[in-house]
Parts: sequence; C-alpha cells; structure tokens
Amino acid sequence: MSVAPHPPTAPTDAPPKTAAARQPRPGPLGRLGMWSARHFRTMLIAWLVVVAALGAFAPQVMHALSGAGWQADGSDSVKARQVAEQHFGGNASTALQIVVTADRPVTDAPVQQVIGKAEGLAQADPRIAQIVPPQPGATISKDARTAVILAGAKASPDAMVRAADDLKGPLAALSGNGVTVHATGASVLWSDFNTANHDAMMHSEILSWPVTLAILVLAFGTLVAAGLPLLLTMAGLIASAGSLVLLSHLFPVSIWAMNFAMMFALALGIDYALFLVVRFRGARMGHHRSTAHAVAETMDTAGKAVLLSGATVLVSLSAVMLVPSPAFRSMAGGIMLAVLFVLAATLTLLPAVLGKLGHRIDAVALPWVRTGEHRSPRFAAWGERLWRRPVAYGATALVALLALAAPVIGLRTAMPSIDVLPRSADARAGYTAVQHAFGPGAPGTLQIVAPTAQAADTERVVKAESGIAAVMPAQRAADGSSWTLLQAVPAVDPSAKELGATVNHLRADLPAGALVGGAAVENLDLQHTLTQKAPLVIGVVLALGFLLLLVALQAPLISALGTLASLLSTGAAFGVARLVFQDGHGAGLLGFTPQGFLDGWAPVFFFAMIFAIAMDYTVFLLASAKEHFERGGDPKQAMVGALAHSGRVIFAAAAVMVAVFFTFALSGPLPPKEMGIVLGVAVLLDAALVRLALLPVLLRLTGRAAWYSPAWLRRMLPKITFSHG
Repeated sequence: MSVAPHPPTAPTDAPPKTAAARQPRPGPLGRLGMWSARHFRTMLIAWLVVVAALGAFAPQVMHALSGAGWQADGSDSVKARQVAEQHFGGNASTALQIVVTADRPVTDAPVQQVIGKAEGLAQADPRIAQIVPPQPGATISKDARTAVILAGAKASPDAMVRAADDLKGPLAALSGNGVTVHATGASVLWSDFNTANHDAMMHSEILSWPVTLAILVLAFGTLVAAGLPLLLTMAGLIASAGSLVLLSHLFPVSIWAMNFAMMFALALGIDYALFLVVRFRGARMGHHRSTAHAVAETMDTAGKAVLLSGATVLVSLSAVMLVPSPAFRSMAGGIMLAVLFVLAATLTLLPAVLGKLGHRIDAVALPWVRTGEHRSPRFAAWGERLWRRPVAYGATALVALLALAAPVIGLRTAMPSIDVLPRSADARAGYTAVQHAFGPGAPGTLQIVAPTAQAADTERVVKAESGIAAVMPAQRAADGSSWTLLQAVPAVDPSAKELGATVNHLRADLPAGALVGGAAVENLDLQHTLTQKAPLVIGVVLALGFLLLLVALQAPLISALGTLASLLSTGAAFGVARLVFQDGHGAGLLGFTPQGFLDGWAPVFFFAMIFAIAMDYTVFLLASAKEHFERGGDPKQAMVGALAHSGRVIFAAAAVMVAVFFTFALSGPLPPKEMGIVLGVAVLLDAALVRLALLPVLLRLTGRAAWYSPAWLRRMLPKITFSHG
C-alpha cells in the first residue's frame, strides 16, 4: 500500500514550499486525520470526557449484566415456563432446587432444622415465590436420605441467576454434621457456568498479556509504538463496558457480551493500530512530508482499509441478530459496540496521537529495527516466489485446507451437559445427588402445562410414553386459572439424545394447547432453533461480506474469491474442532473429557466471529493490492507489493490473536477451550494458508481479470480508491 521505498531521509515537520505544493489533496479520511493531528488537545479532551463519562458505569458491569438468556424466544418450552411462573407459584424451569442429603433420615430433627434454615434463607429473598417443602413420594427419596426443597421463581430468568449467585453460598454454609446442602437447577447451573467461564477467561487473559506485549514490541519495533494498541484497547473497553451497563437498563445483556467484547477490542485494537502505525512510519520516510501530511496519507490508505474492515466485522456479527435468543443477540451486540468504539478511536484518537508524536513514534527502538521501514524484503521475496510457482503453492494450501475441512461433514452439535462444570460446582453436586436419589432423568424433569379440560387426555398420553419413568400427580393452578401442570421424569439423563425423541413424541401426541417445557426442553428448543437458523446466518454473513468487498474493491471476481477463501479457513477450523472436541483427539493433552459433540452455539456464533476476523485480513491484503494496481496497473506489482507492505502486519496481528486465543485452551471449563481452539486454529490457518498463500496465488492466476469491473457496475458503486494522490 505504498510506493517503492526511497533511501531514508530525516523527516521534517516543516517541508519546503515546493514539496508542500506537490502534496496531493487529502480525501475525507485524510482530512479527518489532519484535523485530529492539528487539534490534538481537543481530540484528547473529547475522548477523556467520553471515557470518563462511560467509565463511571464500567465498574458495575459484572453485576449489571445478566447470566441467562440462553433460550429460543417464542418456543413452546419458553411459553410453558411463562405459564408455570404465572399460575403455579413460580414452579418453572428457573426455580431453584435445594438438595439436602444426610447420613440419616431427613425426617430426623437435626436434618429438619437444616431444612428449615434453608427454607428461611430462600423465603427471605424477594426473587423467590412459593416455597414447596420436601414431599414424601415425590421430593423425598425412597431411602429417606435425600430431600429437595423447591424455591419458585418470582423474577425474570436473569434475576433468578443472580438469586442463585446470592443464595448458593449461604445454603452451602449450612452443610455440616453429616448433612450436605447444595442448590441446583437451571438458574444455579447458569450461575456456576458463568462464574467458571468468566474466571477461566480472566485467567487466560492474564496469561496472554505477557505474550501479547512481547509480540507487539517485536512487531512494532519500538516501545512507544507498541503502547498505542493498548491506548485504543483501553479506550474502547472502558467505553463499551459503560455502554453495556447503560443498555442493561433497557434490556438484558449477557455477561458473555463483556467477555467477547474484551477479546475483540484487544484483537482489533492491535490489528488497526499496527496497520496505521506501520503505514505512518513509512509515509514519514523519504517523502519530505510534514507529520500532518503523513497522517493524511496514512488515513487515506490504511485508514480507509481499517474503516472497511471494521464495517465488515460489524455486518458479519449483525447476522447473529437473526437468531431469536437474547444471549446470542446481546453477545453480538456487545462485540459490535466494542468494535465501534475501537474503530472510532482508531480513526480519530490515533491520528491525533500520531500527529503529536511525529518522529518520536520511533523512540526507544529495538537495536535491529530500521526506523520507518515499511516494505518487508522477506515478504517481497515470498511474493516473488509465489508469482513464479503459483500452482504448486496454491494447490498445497488448498489441499491442506480441504483436508482439514473434510471432518465437518460428521460434525454433531448439542447444548452442553452438566459435565462442563467443575465437579465442585454447586449445580453439579446437587445434580448428581438428585440423580443418585431419584433416577437418571430426575434433574431434567419435564413440565407439561395443559388446559384443565384436556388434563385427563394429557396425563394419559404422558403415562403411555415409553421414555417417561414416572409422572407426578397433576396439579391445578392455585389462582383459579384453567391450567393444569404435570411433571414427568424422563428415563434418561437430560443430556442424552434419546430425550429429544421423547419430547418429539409427546408434542406429536398431546392434545392441542398442551405445552412441553422444563430446563432440558428449553435446551433442546434452543439447539433446534440454532440448527434451523445456521444456514440463514451463514448465507447472510457471506452475502454481506461479498457486498462490502465489492463496494471496497470495485471488482466482482476478487471480491468473490476473497469471500470464498475466508469460508475455507472457517471450514478447516470447524473440521479441527470436530476432531478435537467430538472425537477426543488431544483431549488428554488439553485436559478435558469429550462430550461427543461440539457445543450448540459454535456453528452460528463462532462462524460469524471467525469470518469477521478472516475478512479483516482480507481487506488489509486486497486494499494494499488495489492501491498498487491503481498506481501502475501491473498485476505482479499489485500482488508482490501487497505482500511486501501488508504481509508483515497480517503476520504480526495474527500472531497476537493466535497467542491470545490459544491461552483459552489452557482454561479449566470446556467452552473456553472450544473457543480458544476454534478461533486460534481459524486465525492461524487464515493467516498462514489463505492470506499469505492462497489469496495471493489467486491474484497471480487471475491477473488483470481480478480487478476488472463492468461499466454498469462502476456506475452503481461509489468511487473508492486506495492510492494517495
């Protein structure tokens, strides 16, 4: 994305008039950059005000964000839960179950005292509705050593997760003298799940920081320049965290939104800062340009690529909004919010800082760094090699990607089982105790609500279903409404695939108006929705990615090839995920027990994230190639020049991302491991095989046709160029 290098010349901030007269007129982003550079104090104060105003809310983020929302809005199971909440004292899937186990009968006085204290703790919480004490023949085990107290849900699913956060500790503290108390149920499961994953992600981020800083110093070559991504990341993170807290007052925002926002803010902050800083240093080298004009050139070239890259990330993630699940939508929204703030800081605050630093950007440089070096001789040599032998290198990369992607054909997905929680977690301990006392399906009890007029037919169908082990007596609504609740215990563990067949049979045979729900069924309905929506989300992501590349590059062929190349690395990453997490290859090394499937949210959510990152690098490489092609119309110079000027940036940015993502593979719980391996492998393959091999080869093989655009298309598209002057 730059002209051929000239011998180093000391940059000057006051160029001769003849040089100034030859300065090309900056474009819109160039003028924005120059204004920011010349008004450093104004820009700095503006950002300090934004960060301070939103940062005042940031400390509340962990408490304000919600822990639930993993549901398919509008599904029968959610409707059943709503009926149970309204008409059956909160005896719904979000109710808390307090499991008391003892080394003596639970009817003994000391155990009864513990049960009474547990009921009192639950009753004192305003989010708890009706308390149902242990019932013989229903919630007291046959050996009388286990009892279950039901604490009904009086609040939203998110508030019930917070109730679990607050109650599980005091309840566990009642244990002692041969009596053990654990809280379990869906709300406690999500409480433990969110805590375990948050702790693991924070631990991984702490581990990744030293590696990230080391790579940044090596990539930038100077300590001053290496600190700039941290400036963008901190500004973006603080602003987005405060914004998420404010948004949580309007609608529930998943706590995972902040976790993913932190990760993307760091990754993109590094990408964008690296791209602009390297270009700025090159613009100041040997052109007799002032700092302001170097900023203008940087923004008109690299800044334009960053803007289009950010837009690509945003539209890719926006497709996740098509999934009717609050958790998915808020996670995507949180990432998009962080990207917006990082993008805004990159296009305004960073040019201002660059303008202020000027030649001091190279301060505290490493001994072997050539100050201002922009074109990489090594990547230029690599480009020449690819140009000479495109078929050999291209075929090797393509075969490797297809081979890794092939296992995707047998990929299975499901919602995570209780095994993703640590054995010490309250929800898992209570879950295990309930299974031992009441049977394998007891933790996944189905809740079936039906109009009272159809209660008898509903009970007959449920009792006749072979997948049901026990049916509790029908319960009429206490508020006088025309609803009846039946609770049925499945014959299998809630995570067993046979449960899905049982639920399908019930729904097919039950009278009209009857609804099958329960926590396990909500998981099944969410998985079904994700499976249904995956093709739509993937199609929309691909279509929007292609359209943005088409607008940016004005060239249909290379835009289509760039989009398909991104799909290859994504498919290869999921192929590796199947081998690791479904088939268990490397499970011992990574320290987990395979579930036999990949978690259900991975295909939709991880696809959007991977594609967004892949297109990020695509824009950087192809924008640089287009700049070179605009300057000379030479396909070889476009390909080789793109690698020479952006290859090192892509390589360094990918190295940081891979280091960050792979640290999550060291986390305890399974979901962060899945995220770390899938995203890390995707970035590694995309940078090494697609951006630095396959895509340049495609530029070589298509030649001038890669940049051809019919006249009618050029008339429709806005004119976008990447060359400066």
